[in-house]
Amino acid sequence: MDPPSTNLTISISEREKRAGRRAHALDRQHVFHSWQAQGLFEPMTILRAEGSYVWDGEGNKLLDLSSQLVNTNVGHQHPKVISAIQEQAARLCTIAPQHVNEARSEAARLITEITPDSLDHVFFTVGGADANEHAIRMARLHTGRTKVLSAFRSYHGGTQLAINVTGDPRRFANDYSSEGVIHFMPAYLYRSYFGSITEEEETQRALQHLEDMILLEGPSTIAALILETVPGTAGVYGPPDGYLAGVRELTRKHGIVFIADEVMAGFGRTGEWLAIDNWSIKPDLITFAKGVNSGYVPLGGVAISDEIFETFRLRPFPGGNTYSGHPLACAAVVATLTVMRSEGMVKNAKRLGTEIIGPTLHELAERHPSIGDVRGLGCMWAVELVKDRDSKEPLAAYGGTSPEMNQVVSALKGENVLPFANFNRVHVVPPLNISDEDMHLGLRALDRALDVADSFTTQS
Repeated sequence: MDPPSTNLTISISEREKRAGRRAHALDRQHVFHSWQAQGLFEPMTILRAEGSYVWDGEGNKLLDLSSQLVNTNVGHQHPKVISAIQEQAARLCTIAPQHVNEARSEAARLITEITPDSLDHVFFTVGGADANEHAIRMARLHTGRTKVLSAFRSYHGGTQLAINVTGDPRRFANDYSSEGVIHFMPAYLYRSYFGSITEEEETQRALQHLEDMILLEGPSTIAALILETVPGTAGVYGPPDGYLAGVRELTRKHGIVFIADEVMAGFGRTGEWLAIDNWSIKPDLITFAKGVNSGYVPLGGVAISDEIFETFRLRPFPGGNTYSGHPLACAAVVATLTVMRSEGMVKNAKRLGTEIIGPTLHELAERHPSIGDVRGLGCMWAVELVKDRDSKEPLAAYGGTSPEMNQVVSALKGENVLPFANFNRVHVVPPLNISDEDMHLGLRALDRALDVADSFTTQS
């Protein structure tokens, strides 16, 4: 793969800066932001973006190690994706979902080339949250059951059912027992809920816990189990060996629909087309969004097994939306998946993780006492920061932030790096086509920012 140029020559004019200041003022007057206390939030203005970089309201160039919300897998403003959207807009900008359109048909074909055999049908949504909502609806109608099993330390979206299925603190203010969601403890070795020391112990104990939950809740009442293959904002704690296979076996044993949430981890992010490919798992439903078209136009979807498809062959599925399979979004899917193949981005993501990101982060962990754990694969990594390695006391409490963590994030921004941070973690989630030079630049910036984190440790 030919790496993108790191010497971008974009110059931000004074006129653009003035326009950005006006946009910021209007934003503060009129825009209601998600997940924020409106009066305390001070958003960054972005004027331009290209490749692995964005330019802020004052024209400063920042390396985007966040891929925004871990969705710009092909980087910003990829010319072939932009061109495909423009060409589609000129030909057929929008059409109702009951009609066939070429972009949607081709997007579905390309997606089903990536999904496991027998998941040959695609229902398109506008994003990941409603993909999960619709997948659960399919499972309930297919099984005639109601309950949904979901792990703590997970995120599945911000709509009503999706936020209840979510297992992190964002659900607290929206949690309603009437949604039929049952949470179980995940397999998470670094902070094991089962006292495990090894991966083998964690797998066995977590699976025993899950089967106990199924039996105590009543297998005949459980419609679905939804699981992020690799949890994203919840911590990038990939499953220990054997865990996903065990989950798949339990769901088959008890007639429960297994939904793999690949919204963040899918489409190259982990160095495979789908994260499930790392463990050779075939679920009943796969939800996706984000990287499938790098978020250039909003789109999500559900890949559906033949068995569940048959439930709705003669029975209407009671779900949908005006923008299902929107032509502009689907054209972006076609272009994104095409350039990912032609430019070898999935293979490159695996190489970056194996040869650069992983080794460098583990080397940093040897030198920085603030690093409690490093974990990840491909272009999806997390650095968990602690005040004390022995006690594993986090640098920011679960469900919140801290002045110490804010200083680490500020240090990264001071290095002209735009990070992805959550609770006590910094995530390293660059575009899949970031150049080696830029990747090393970002990791060197992280190295320097970790000096700030070290100053808050008991070892400092």
